[in-house]
Amino acid sequence: MLNIGKMDRRLSLERFTQTIEMSGYPIDEWEILDVVWCEVVDATAQEEETDLGEEQTDRLTFRIRYRSDLTTADRVTYEGTGYNLKQIKEVGRRDALELIAEAVK
Repeated sequence: MLNIGKMDRRLSLERFTQTIEMSGYPIDEWEILDVVWCEVVDATAQEEETDLGEEQTDRLTFRIRYRSDLTTADRVTYEGTGYNLKQIKEVGRRDALELIAEAVK
């Protein structure tokens, strides 16, 4: 169940866009879709093995009001850090979304 009182943080929802300059060169950028209230549900740090050794990844789970326009191709910015969306879960019957996100390296 959604508890709006716990949504006390601000989160920017962003979508990757590509536009063309007048000179013809493409410009890749993240466009802000919306700035919403959220609840930070869970924060974890995981160690992953890579070809270069072990690496720590920071994951956060955010809860926001339900919306139908987000995909895992989008990202969020929270407290100045960008996070790629790894998973989007519906909470209840379109009550909320849980966004499982990993910090951009």
